[in-house]
Amino acid sequence: MTSNILNSVQHKETNNEAVPRDGLMLKSMADKALKLSAQFWFLVALAGQMIFAYYVLVFYGGVTMTEGMEGWNKVLPHGYIKGDEMGNVAVAMHIFFAFLIVVGGPLQLIPQIRAKFPRFHRINGRIYMPAVFTASLTGVYMIWTRQADDDLLKNIGITLNAILVMVFSVLAVHYAMNRKIANHRRWALRLFLAASGVWFFRVGLMLWLFINNGPVGFDPKTFEGPLITGLGFAQYLIPLAVLELYLRTQQSAGPVGRLAMAGVLAVLTIAMGVGISLAVMGMWLPRL
Repeated sequence: MTSNILNSVQHKETNNEAVPRDGLMLKSMADKALKLSAQFWFLVALAGQMIFAYYVLVFYGGVTMTEGMEGWNKVLPHGYIKGDEMGNVAVAMHIFFAFLIVVGGPLQLIPQIRAKFPRFHRINGRIYMPAVFTASLTGVYMIWTRQADDDLLKNIGITLNAILVMVFSVLAVHYAMNRKIANHRRWALRLFLAASGVWFFRVGLMLWLFINNGPVGFDPKTFEGPLITGLGFAQYLIPLAVLELYLRTQQSAGPVGRLAMAGVLAVLTIAMGVGISLAVMGMWLPRL
């Protein structure tokens, strides 16, 4: 009987030890899944943004040299207006700084660059911050001087995007100067997503066209409609909402929550990858 009791106690102790061990294994698996899903998202976004940067450089640089500023009107409805020197300069500045943003933004988020090349990280950041601020200001100027007769709600959405970019850039710089690196990185992530709104718009639009097998929710000739208006807000609000959910999950969620977030990121990354591929084939490559 004593032997049975000892065996029973030993069996309970073994089970009690197994629970924490299994919990640690689940936690480790969840942590790895969340990390890998975030890396997967970033790599796909990085590839898509570098392709977009190449398009901006080759297309706008090419048409400017061969056709002059008038060539901008192939893709920008009010890109060049004869006699509006200030407006044309604003468009040129917007395009130039947009290129710097698309190239420099992702580089700021690569941890290996931050660790091995801190001087480059600082210099690139000092270029990137004024670039996003200037691009936002010129973008708002373009919206309200050249497209003021368009959808008012859409213009408000784009203006709000620009305001958020400027606010996030100020906060990111503030925390960097005060050596609060964790806060700086969070605001830098928010800034990167908000500053990528134009890119998200194109990727999201192509994904929408693919899902619906054509233009639904807007007129392709006038490029107006509830879908276009909605994308003017969704292009930055949805990525920012996903980021906040990811940060909260990373900070306080348990293994199940982390696995769920990893799954959400994986699905969103695949959808984004499809949108990028469609944008490359349908919007960018044909114009090069």
